[in-house]
Amino acid sequence: MTSTDFTPIDVGPGSPIGAATSRRDGRDKVTGAARYTAEFHPEGMLYGVLVTSSVPAGTITAIDTGEAEAMPGVRAVFTHRNAPTLAAVPLFPFGATYQSFVPLQDDRIRFSGQAIAVVVAGTFEQATDAAGRVRATYQAAPFIPDLDHPEAVSYGAEDCGAMKEAVPDLARGDADAALAAAAITLDVTYTSPRQYASAMEPHATVAGWDGDGTLTVWDSTQWLAGTQSAFSQWFKIPLERVRVIAPYIGGGFGSKGGAHPHAALAALAARELDRPVKIVLSRPQQFTCTSPRPATRQRIRLGADADGRLTALTHDSLNEVSFDDLWVETCAALSAISYAVPNQRSTYRLVRVNAVTPGALRGPGEAMGSFALESAMDELAVELGLDPIELRLRNYAERDQLAGKPWSSKGLRQAYEQGAEAFGWNRRTPAPRSMRDGHELIGWGMAGGVFPGHSHPSAAGVRVRADGGVEVFSAGTDIGTGTYTLLAQVAADVFAIPPQQVVVRLGDSSFPESVVSGGSMLAGSLMPVTHQAATAVRQDLIQLAATLPGSPLHGRAPAELTAGRGRVHLAAQPEVGLTFAEILNGAGREKAEAVRDSFGDLPDKDRRDAFGTFTLLRLPAAGPRSIYSWSAIFAEVAVDEDLGTVRLRRLLGAFDCGRILNPATARSQLLGAMVMAGGAALLEAGVVDSGQGRLANPNLAEYMLPVNADIPDIEVLFVGEPDPDSNPLGTKGVGETGMTGTVAAIAIAVYHATGKRIRDLPILMEKLL
Repeated sequence: MTSTDFTPIDVGPGSPIGAATSRRDGRDKVTGAARYTAEFHPEGMLYGVLVTSSVPAGTITAIDTGEAEAMPGVRAVFTHRNAPTLAAVPLFPFGATYQSFVPLQDDRIRFSGQAIAVVVAGTFEQATDAAGRVRATYQAAPFIPDLDHPEAVSYGAEDCGAMKEAVPDLARGDADAALAAAAITLDVTYTSPRQYASAMEPHATVAGWDGDGTLTVWDSTQWLAGTQSAFSQWFKIPLERVRVIAPYIGGGFGSKGGAHPHAALAALAARELDRPVKIVLSRPQQFTCTSPRPATRQRIRLGADADGRLTALTHDSLNEVSFDDLWVETCAALSAISYAVPNQRSTYRLVRVNAVTPGALRGPGEAMGSFALESAMDELAVELGLDPIELRLRNYAERDQLAGKPWSSKGLRQAYEQGAEAFGWNRRTPAPRSMRDGHELIGWGMAGGVFPGHSHPSAAGVRVRADGGVEVFSAGTDIGTGTYTLLAQVAADVFAIPPQQVVVRLGDSSFPESVVSGGSMLAGSLMPVTHQAATAVRQDLIQLAATLPGSPLHGRAPAELTAGRGRVHLAAQPEVGLTFAEILNGAGREKAEAVRDSFGDLPDKDRRDAFGTFTLLRLPAAGPRSIYSWSAIFAEVAVDEDLGTVRLRRLLGAFDCGRILNPATARSQLLGAMVMAGGAALLEAGVVDSGQGRLANPNLAEYMLPVNADIPDIEVLFVGEPDPDSNPLGTKGVGETGMTGTVAAIAIAVYHATGKRIRDLPILMEKLL
């Protein structure tokens, strides 16, 4: 395990760190200069299009590719009959895939929409036309379409083999006895459907092989190290023979955090045809070939005394998984730490269904887990006749009971107070249906949220070129979170230059290794090592200036010198100095460069073995204190009394996310998360046709997402302080914290407006009428 010791980085007044800075990639994106995966066209490139199954279970008895192969421009059609063997890759967190399943390796059908062939042709149109002419016949088999099927069977850790530790049942005290003795009890179940990332940029891969057996892959991935590792294992080639490039990602939200099978097929076809091959998933294939948030069923039981102090809490979470693999939606993780309760138990159960293996979607576990827990807390507040904030304050957890440690920092009390004041919570009348605006019933709801402070060893490099230019480079990616901007701000702080003068290069596996852009941990993992690398380069330049013959700084002690505005100069006499370019050219050097990482004293072999896995993940309670981000969410809805339609009118979130590196990008991330939560609460559902065993709405026409008209003004408040335990810059996770609590706050507001408690997402008009 890597060291968690570090020296805090001092951020002084006037530093670019903490300044509201516009996204530096914004202009490239709106002008079309940013190149996404599907826009790369290596010479001689061919196009691949997937053919997918139309049945949910069974075997392929025949597959006729003759007509497709005879079509103009078609170079090959690969099926299980002629595709080379590919190795399976271990699943997340011990590997880099959400699906160990690799297509075209056998005749078995696991789910409707599974890839059964890939057609490769000279143009996309030729490949698409030919793919429609591949004919497959099947021997159908019984299938389990969803959690509610009468033959669905649940199982737990006992059946998970080596992955047993991924099913984290927890217990403290005697929850059953405490429930039996409680003055007030609550026993409720909440459900949620499959939810899909639906990113603007579809999943895409361009793969090409060089003559020496080196594979270059352009892939829409949030995690270059994981993707590089996956290709290395799929094709049994050394890591050094795989280069992954992903300079821009058009949204991922977790679905691009793990490698998906279509990427392997692109490289397979490219190797067999000795030409680069591009595969871009169609929008329906986005739904059936990549990993959604799974459907869940959560039972919450609360026990409390007459004053509302919790004595017991149990949280039993069940989610669907595929027949091949395992994914645990850790909905109950937050219940163990959110409130001061002496007796607690959480369990996980899984149900195998004929669907693609689920995976991460913004706030995996936390988003739906907080919906259930916070909704249950509101139901308890109603039962007790208490204000929902008062109930939470009576059960405020002053320390992490699960780990037995103090919090590193916790601004949740301030979030409650400042959020309530800004929202005007004291104007709320508690009785359901007591607030209205004309024919609309008005409801207010609030909920708390928490997100774990994960981190992972990462590396970054900084160089100053002989022309004086400053560059930062890392294999990290920017999926829209502002990484390009944050890295420029950090380097600019060290060199005392405007961030606009820093060039940032991301998204290339030939750069220093980085953790996934996910789990709200990239900034906290990557920014400190960038600062350290920049500091090392600055010291190198100062040392060079002090030893450069003929320099006005020659012979000066390094302590007398400082750097700023592209120069090294005397701290006491800023006019006496040299530019970076003069120093490097005078020393006959092309650059000053340093790479720093947070792997500590980890041996090289262990570091290599951990590459493309999460075995080095630092958990929130790994150090002497437990690290979490906190939120308090307030929502206002209007419900048409006659039609049952729900309209969001206001959202406000107060957040403790430690030091905010850039208020503009952090606010944008929290706004985006709250918008996504609005979609999850009111619109989004993957509808399963139980008779056909397939998704009935795999498109953006019928999978309902929020648009501008659905989302009101959203206010974001920052209430936290730099966290001294999280990382040298004192940051905590931002991007997913806005998902935790927001779904619940909206659902609670709907109850307050209507008096109807909807425990099954999404909250649709037919459930209110």
